[in-house]
Amino acid sequence: MKTNESRSGEPTRGGSERAGKWLVLVAFMFAAGLNQALWLNFAPLLTLVQTRYSVSETVASLLVLVFPLVYVLLSAPAGGLTDRRGYRWTLVFGSVVQAAFACLRIYDGNFWVLLVAQTGIAVAQPFIVNSISKLVADWFPKDASALATGLGTMGMFLGMAAGMAATPPLVQAYDVRGTMMVFAVLSVLCAAVVVALVRAQGPAVADEEVPMKTLLKNGQLVVLFVVAFLGLGYFNGLTTWLEPMLAPNGFDAVKAGNIGGVLIVGGIVGSIVIPALSDKFQRRKPFLVGSVMVALALTVPVCTSRDETLVMVASAGLGFFFLPALALMLDMCAAIAGEKAAGAATGLLMLFGNAGGVVVVMVMDAAKGDSKTWDNATYVLYAVVVLAIGIAVVAARETMKLIRSPAPAGEG
Repeated sequence: MKTNESRSGEPTRGGSERAGKWLVLVAFMFAAGLNQALWLNFAPLLTLVQTRYSVSETVASLLVLVFPLVYVLLSAPAGGLTDRRGYRWTLVFGSVVQAAFACLRIYDGNFWVLLVAQTGIAVAQPFIVNSISKLVADWFPKDASALATGLGTMGMFLGMAAGMAATPPLVQAYDVRGTMMVFAVLSVLCAAVVVALVRAQGPAVADEEVPMKTLLKNGQLVVLFVVAFLGLGYFNGLTTWLEPMLAPNGFDAVKAGNIGGVLIVGGIVGSIVIPALSDKFQRRKPFLVGSVMVALALTVPVCTSRDETLVMVASAGLGFFFLPALALMLDMCAAIAGEKAAGAATGLLMLFGNAGGVVVVMVMDAAKGDSKTWDNATYVLYAVVVLAIGIAVVAARETMKLIRSPAPAGEG
């Protein structure tokens, strides 16, 4: 069989086998998107959960909050396992675990059983999501890596939108148990698709694990980790408090939900366009910095305007420019770490990002305090983005010149 040289200098598949790369990417998009949908199933149902199970708002929110909390704990180990066992192993493992606990959710008679099920799905999340950089490095050439990563993250955003938009009407039509059955069937189907498509492409390719402390000594990786902490913190803070921030401007919960939905849709489109342009011009840093700068400018009307049309347009633009930044950072992270450490580096990037999400949400809440307005919290949001831009401009380096091959992780 004819082989070619990969970016690490090792033999890669011939043309017929490389044709399967899109099937592998689709399998990832299905698994990652469904995971995000399962995460956000209960986000629009928290009031129903409180009433149905006689729990407080804080306890009900655990069905959603457990995901970033578990991600912080397991992201780095999952990334290291991706490097040791190969992304095929972790993607299959995560999909099977996800399906098993999605089926457990069918028993909806007890809140704590649902929480255990959500926790199990949260455990699967880092094993699924952290496989993207390794998958892209294994299958896609350098000049298409950002687009491939963007498509992978697009699957995640589609899942977010589906989880938020599809769950309430399904509950109205089939009740909670029927809705959980629908998503359980999808989860089992997803696991079957992943096993069939991913494992069919050959045995898992394992690399020697790079110690986490070695990656943390790489200055360029640390810069991206800090930017991810701030960037995903900004996104989580904005989406978590969007409804109460918009309320003083005359937007009710339904309108706030529509604005959030438009933001995600904008991000889905942007996750194709921005990374494709980055690949075409063979530059990463200008697109990362430029996208976040435009997003910052659009955050102002979203948080302050009373004009519904203006807020909707600004929200769509914010999503279009900001959400692709995740794909760009993932690609830059993999390029700096090299193929052999791409999984561990992605795990650390997502760990810092989810930690930032928790911290910024709490800081915004503290900044609001007893005030009737969210002005102080909004200023925190602006400050976080400005700091992220400043660090990226001053400290981040262009990564397109890097070949994704093993390099001393402590350099930088």
